Amino acid sequence: MVDLAEKIKKKLTDEIALLEHELHTDLPKEISVARAHGDLKENAEYKYAKERQSFVSARLGQLHQRMADLSMLNLSNLPKDRAAYGSRITVLDVAKRSKIEYKLVTVEEADAAKGLISTSSPIGRALLGKKVGDEVQVTTPAGLKDYEVVQLFTIYDEE
Repeated sequence: MVDLAEKIKKKLTDEIALLEHELHTDLPKEISVARAHGDLKENAEYKYAKERQSFVSARLGQLHQRMADLSMLNLSNLPKDRAAYGSRITVLDVAKRSKIEYKLVTVEEADAAKGLISTSSPIGRALLGKKVGDEVQVTTPAGLKDYEVVQLFTIYDEE
């Protein structure tokens, strides 16, 4: 469990370092070179560099917030009997009578094609705190879905 959190933090730290280098080193050089070309109103390089600077700055803010959120994640406080981060949960799609297995993960780990869904996604949020036998109704892009929890393995069962 700890390795996973460290891996996510490393990934975020690497992206932060890359973006900070771009923001503080590369983009100022690009802006300086673009300014030297003259009229800033019709200067595409200058406009692009300034827009990129705004984007990188906003992304850095998001990443720093995500790092703060992750540092507050305490895996030892996760419930042992209900769906939470790290749980593998099998649900029955009531309309289709088919089973679907999900694993509740962080945004960084999410991969819907592999059944890894974020705890902040609509389905992930709906499944949090559920037990076997609970019924869940979720609004998805495909419409309203009714699920019944048929199997649950928490992060403790996986150890």
